Amino acid sequence: MTTTPATPAGDGELLARLTETDQATQERLHARLAAAAERAGILDVAYRTLDTPVGPLLLAATERGLVRVAYAREDHDKVLQQLAGSLSPRLLRAPARLENATRQIEEYFTGRRNLFDLPLDLCLAHGFRRTVLTHLSEIGYGATASYAAVAAAAGSPKAVRAVGTACATNPLPVIVPCHRVVRSDGTLGQYVGGTDAKKVLLALEATP
Repeated sequence: MTTTPATPAGDGELLARLTETDQATQERLHARLAAAAERAGILDVAYRTLDTPVGPLLLAATERGLVRVAYAREDHDKVLQQLAGSLSPRLLRAPARLENATRQIEEYFTGRRNLFDLPLDLCLAHGFRRTVLTHLSEIGYGATASYAAVAAAAGSPKAVRAVGTACATNPLPVIVPCHRVVRSDGTLGQYVGGTDAKKVLLALEATP
């Protein structure tokens, strides 16, 4: 009795199945590790990535709330290194802590949500920059405000450039809507996610 040797295609299919099984096992083990860390109170920063119309977003949260949203152009690996250095090295991919944020962001991008209701941790923003961020949420969905108007609202009418810096370093773009801040002449200005992403967000909010 002869045995027919496996074809390359068959070998490839078997390898793919084994790879999928291995990945599934790793995912289960990782989920158990994340859950155990959460229960033990040693998970300081949880993160995950989420695919969106403006590209993959990195979401990170402390026990106090959502602490970071980052665009791919910011380099997710670099952002995670910064979080480990500035917040805590006890950082782990743990999507469970971010389920509510994920759901609300997905609702936003599908036009089913125009106001976020999430606990936020603004520990990465300080001084006047933090003051600016607290005023950005006052700009309503579908509306825009000039950098000068935001500076005035923040109590420093002449600090237009500082408002621009606060928007450029906003640790929570999309959630804290710095994309709604434009130049006094109506042009878009710069954006942490790039001007294309800013156009997408404003167009989304302009849709009835």
